[in-house]
Amino acid sequence: MLRTCIHYGLHFIFPLLIALFIFRKQWKTVYFIFILVMFIDLDHLLATPIFDPNRCSINFHPLHSYYAIAVYIGFLIFKKTRILGIGLLLHIFADVVDCWMM
Repeated sequence: MLRTCIHYGLHFIFPLLIALFIFRKQWKTVYFIFILVMFIDLDHLLATPIFDPNRCSINFHPLHSYYAIAVYIGFLIFKKTRILGIGLLLHIFADVVDCWMM
């Protein structure tokens, strides 16, 4: 139960705090983008079973691979993709913490 609360807190509350405190003027738009990046979890549909609470998604699912993470880091370089990159890396961070807690 604690692991689930931490995981989803990192997925939804932590990005909200980042949006509120770092992107004050446009926090609603930034938080919306942070929530939209949850769509990278669609790659879970390629796995069997789709959901396994004891599986680390990092480097298992294509959009959670080290190659994808490198692209997300690359998004930080360009101003137009920076918020998207931050959102994707926050998502990956939440999943990494979940893996550590297994």
